[in-house]
Amino acid sequence: QVQLVESGGGLVQPGGSLRLSCAASGIPFSIHTVTWYRQVSWKEREFVATITSSGITNYADSVKGRFTISRDNAKYTVYLQMNSLKPEDTAVYYCNVYKSGNPYWGQGTQVTVSS
Repeated sequence: QVQLVESGGGLVQPGGSLRLSCAASGIPFSIHTVTWYRQVSWKEREFVATITSSGITNYADSVKGRFTISRDNAKYTVYLQMNSLKPEDTAVYYCNVYKSGNPYWGQGTQVTVSS
């Protein structure tokens, strides 16, 4: 059974940094693309960043230059380093993988950027 567990969220001041982790189990992790999304309750879930099995990355324009996605296949973990955080980055952050055409999501981790 595929399981994704996000961690690392919290409260941070504007301009601060956080590193989120997404730990996976139940899949051959190294061959899967992993994607981070975020959601504010009244909005649709939006794409943040993705990393392929070969390490190719892509970012939403709103986070380019501030966020970095990376992966450690030996630890079955993907990271999202978030720097220069802004209040508009406040959201619940989710990681996602697809297996056999089916999407799998973690429970999410709350990030709040506020002074």
